[in-house]
Amino acid sequence: MKIHHMLDYNDLSKEDWQVMLELANDIIQSPERYAAACRGKVMATLFYEPSTRTQLSFQTAMLRLGGTVIGFSDPKSSSVSKGETLRDTVKIISNYADIAVIRNPLEGAAYAASLYAPIPVINAGDGGHLHPTQTMADMLTIAREKGRYEGLSIGLCGDLMNGRTVHSLIKAFSRYHGNTFYLISTEALGLPDYVMEILRASDNRVVLSPTLEGCIAELDILYMTRIQRERFASLEEYQAQAGIYVLTAEKMKLAKPDLIIMHPLPKVDEIDYEVDDDPRAKYFEQAANGLYIRMALILLLCENNPTKRRPDVYPIAGEPFCTNPHCISNYEKYLPRMTKIVSGECRCSYCDGAVKPKEDIIA
Repeated sequence: MKIHHMLDYNDLSKEDWQVMLELANDIIQSPERYAAACRGKVMATLFYEPSTRTQLSFQTAMLRLGGTVIGFSDPKSSSVSKGETLRDTVKIISNYADIAVIRNPLEGAAYAASLYAPIPVINAGDGGHLHPTQTMADMLTIAREKGRYEGLSIGLCGDLMNGRTVHSLIKAFSRYHGNTFYLISTEALGLPDYVMEILRASDNRVVLSPTLEGCIAELDILYMTRIQRERFASLEEYQAQAGIYVLTAEKMKLAKPDLIIMHPLPKVDEIDYEVDDDPRAKYFEQAANGLYIRMALILLLCENNPTKRRPDVYPIAGEPFCTNPHCISNYEKYLPRMTKIVSGECRCSYCDGAVKPKEDIIA
C-alpha cells in the first residue's frame, strides 16, 4: 500500500482496497494470528467532538493488535482549551505515538494535520465532509453481503447534506459502474453540489425520490442516516426536518427479501426498533466490520510508516479563500491556501469547498 495517511477512501487504489479487504477477512477468520502484530506501537486518538463507535472501535482495534492507546475524547481536557493550534498538537503527539486518529468538527482538519505529521494520520470524521473508515466498514459489509460493487440499486435516505458517511460512500462508488443511486431526502437536505457532481460524472444512474415508499421495492441496499441535530444552526431548523423519514416494519413489506439495511449509527428515531429483528437489518454487523477493517488499516499504515519528517513549508496556490464557513483553513490561519481540481472545478484541498479570490470575499 503506497499511502501514508488515510484521509479519503479514494486515496486508496482498487488494488490497495483489495489488499485491505483480504486482510480484514483474514483477521475475521483468524484473529489470534494478529494478537501481537502491533506490539510496541502507540496510537493517539484525538477526538475534538463526541464519538462512541468510532473511538472505541479504533481503541479496541489497536489493543487487539497488541498495541497501546493514548489521547483525549474532549478538547476541554487538553491544551486545545488553552488555544493550542492543530499543527502544534499534532507535532507534540507525534513524539509520543506511532499513528494518530483524529475526529474534528472542522472540515479538512485531518488533511491539515497530515501536512505537519511525521506519523500516519487517519481521518475519523471531519465535520460534514468525509468519514473514510466508516466507508471501509460499509464497503466490507457490502462485499460480505452482496459480493460485488456493481449492478446494485442503492438507496441513500435522510440527511444527505451533512452526512459525511454518505459523501464518502458516494465517492467510493464513483469508481464502479452500473449502479443506480436513489437519493431520498428533502430538498433542504439534498447532496452538496460537489458530491452530486462526483456522482453525476460517474458511470452510475441517479434517481431523486421524495419518499422512501416510492423506491424501496427497487433497492438492493438501503443506507439510512439520522437527521444530525449538531449540524443545524437552530433547534427550529432541525425540528423542521426531523422525523420525515422513518423505516418501519410496514414499509419493509414492500422491500426485496434480500435487501440489506445499513446505518452508520447512532440511530435515533429513523428506524423503528421492530426493524432491528428483521434479518435484513445489517447495521450491527456493519459496526462489527468496522473493528476488523480498522485493524487492517492500522496494521498496514504502521508497516508503511513514513521515515522522514515532512517539511512545514508548502506552496500557496494563489490567494483563494474557501467559501465553506466550516473549513479548517478559515480557522487555523497559518495553513497554506491549497486547491485542487474536482470535476473540472477549482476546489479547496482541505474540504472540497468552492474557493474565491480574496478580493471577491472582501467585496
